[in-house]
Amino acid sequence: MRAMTPFFLSLSLAVTAWAQRANPSFDPVKDVSLRFEKGAVVLTVPAGAHLKASFMDIAKMAGPGTLKMGKLPPTTAKDELGDGIWHGSVKVPVSGDGLSGVVTLQVTYQPCTEGEGGVCYPPTTRPLEVKAVEIPAATPAEKLPVLPLEKAVETPKVEVSAAPVAVPPMPAPRSSLLLPLLLVFLAGMGASLTPCVYPMIPITMAIVGAKGGGKARGFLLSALLVLGMAVTYTTLGVLAARSGAAFGAFAQKPAFLIPVSLLFAAFALSLLGAFEIALPPSLALRLQGDGTRKGFGGAFLMGLVLGPLSAPCVGPVIGAVLVGIAQQGDVWLGGLQLFVFSLGMGVLFLAVGTFSAGLPKSGEWLTRFKHIMGLVVLGFAAWNLRLVVPTWVNLGMWTLVMLAGAAVFGAFEAAAGLVGQLRKGLAIVLLAVGVLLGLRAVESFLGVDLLPRGGIAAAAKEEHAGWLEQDLEGALAKAKAERRLVLVDIYADWCAQCKELDEKTWPDVGVKQWIAQNAVAIRIDTDAKRKDLATKLQIRSYPTVLLLDAEGRELRRILGFQKPETMRAWLEGK
Repeated sequence: MRAMTPFFLSLSLAVTAWAQRANPSFDPVKDVSLRFEKGAVVLTVPAGAHLKASFMDIAKMAGPGTLKMGKLPPTTAKDELGDGIWHGSVKVPVSGDGLSGVVTLQVTYQPCTEGEGGVCYPPTTRPLEVKAVEIPAATPAEKLPVLPLEKAVETPKVEVSAAPVAVPPMPAPRSSLLLPLLLVFLAGMGASLTPCVYPMIPITMAIVGAKGGGKARGFLLSALLVLGMAVTYTTLGVLAARSGAAFGAFAQKPAFLIPVSLLFAAFALSLLGAFEIALPPSLALRLQGDGTRKGFGGAFLMGLVLGPLSAPCVGPVIGAVLVGIAQQGDVWLGGLQLFVFSLGMGVLFLAVGTFSAGLPKSGEWLTRFKHIMGLVVLGFAAWNLRLVVPTWVNLGMWTLVMLAGAAVFGAFEAAAGLVGQLRKGLAIVLLAVGVLLGLRAVESFLGVDLLPRGGIAAAAKEEHAGWLEQDLEGALAKAKAERRLVLVDIYADWCAQCKELDEKTWPDVGVKQWIAQNAVAIRIDTDAKRKDLATKLQIRSYPTVLLLDAEGRELRRILGFQKPETMRAWLEGK
């Protein structure tokens, strides 16, 4: 056995290495199978490949009726960009209304191969014909089934997946549901402390007659008021979830992210005291009534209208929750989350109504809490736009967030006592971070270095030092003048293998030395910035590396991520 051990170890390493190599003959159409089975579109990729969740979409072509894509199953792993991916087979449920005959579905997906030579292909759209009778009907009360995902067996490292193995459907673990609900509950409690809600609690409880009528009556009135709030917010959750994955996909696009983020930024500035957002006085008076709404029915009605009354402060929190619910597309979970949110918001109402508890008076603490909530909402607006704006804009937004945080925590105020000193210390840290981010934003915009760089940041900048960006014509002219070759790195922002190539291959000393001696290097995004070159250069997958002569004639190309030693050998023509 001891003599055989080295043999088996070598064999296992060889099998692992073979599994990690990408399939060079992978075809994004032929090698991804589509079929319709039990109310779901089933997509299957071979071992050594995966599908990205961010580009999955199913729509209906021309014809009567409507089609809705259900909730996407959980992903099995994440790629280098942190995006969710599926290995093996994935089942995406659909439902329809008013369909007839044969329905042609448009299935959009993005496949990637893994390991050395792995590439990401552009999103592919293919037709799939399905009989209308096979598509389950969508009813308002029906919850679309979450069909099981045939997952690959995962190892602690998820760069490479083993062959897909079918597993039976498993219910969502309770722990995965409890944490989101707890966070939503805490968000509701925080919302009850906002200036739009907190001062209204004793007034509202007095209006419905919960104070001074005994603990039992006070509890029942308070519970009915909270139930009315729950009806309002739960309805919003159900409506958001019913919009389903179509809204979830739209919510990832700049056309949605930018206006929503601007709206949240306006809410944040209002909370920070820049201006006031309030309902029209006539509408507010109509909702509040004349103070005669006592009794159980009145308590319930007051709960129904508390949602609109608290919108100026609760709106940003509710908006963030609703976006997440719409992306999940789960009607039951969407309603449950907003129901739990309303319970958290109603804790103080229950306490005051039951025990006639006196709340602490509004004062500086409430104003500061309002400002902190504004800071959180402003940070959410900046984070929401991180993938759709240039780097310098992103850095500039976070600069504003940090400077606002410094002001909120009193960087420019006198501090007394230990708590005050600690608060001011945090404010000074935020101020310093804001100044540094501002300088980085200026650097990114002007393309200059104002501050020294080190560690990962230096390596990230150095890996493409001296490379041209997008200007193939200029690179060819420079190569012709210097009698050099042209090395073209074709990439896309959504390409995980492109990022891997940037991190592991281009910084290699041998690769950099060959480029410095022999070629003019250029990076081109043919997916978003230079689409005109995609056809001319015959780009079908990302990353693609080309070696051209000074006249623009292709000498050779290599696809996908390559290790430094492989890239060196390719550059040298071996």
